[in-house]
Amino acid sequence: MYFYYGVMGSSKTATALMKKFNFEEHGRKVILLKPYIDVRSGKTIVKSRIGLACEAIVIDKDASIIDSLRQDKIYDFDTIIVDEAQFFNKHQIDELRQLTNEGIMVMCYGLKTDYMCNLFEGSKRLLEVADSIRELQSPCQCGRKAIINARYKDGEIIYKGEQIEIGGNDKYKPMCYQCWVKGKNKA
Repeated sequence: MYFYYGVMGSSKTATALMKKFNFEEHGRKVILLKPYIDVRSGKTIVKSRIGLACEAIVIDKDASIIDSLRQDKIYDFDTIIVDEAQFFNKHQIDELRQLTNEGIMVMCYGLKTDYMCNLFEGSKRLLEVADSIRELQSPCQCGRKAIINARYKDGEIIYKGEQIEIGGNDKYKPMCYQCWVKGKNKA
């Protein structure tokens, strides 16, 4: 089980879609999963900012991943690629771990933390149970490594609100901790 994490704009989805393509080119049977909450490109589409797109199986909030795959009669796969894995719950990540234990390769892509530097439930569990954890890096505007997904509204960094607010470049910017704290001190 692999967990690839990075801030927004670190090419997580593009990397996931390219990995899917490469595996299929080499005869692997790949399915792509995404959480129900990510509807930015349509309910069943995973789309990167550079334009790569693919149909995905949507997993509902509290649904069993294993039961969902059985219900959709999807049995013939040896690789699962998950986009936006941070939005899955602990039980769903444990199911992916179980599938890994049964010989299926599982590759999860997602954010590690929210805009307040708090772990998402799915990311926390992935950090606990993944065999391999790799960061996809992206720079802050100052040049340092971005580690925070700063949330913006009306040109100002937001430091309070709901943990999940779906958005892209219109709401979030990758930022290093130092720049994020500078903005917080100004607020």
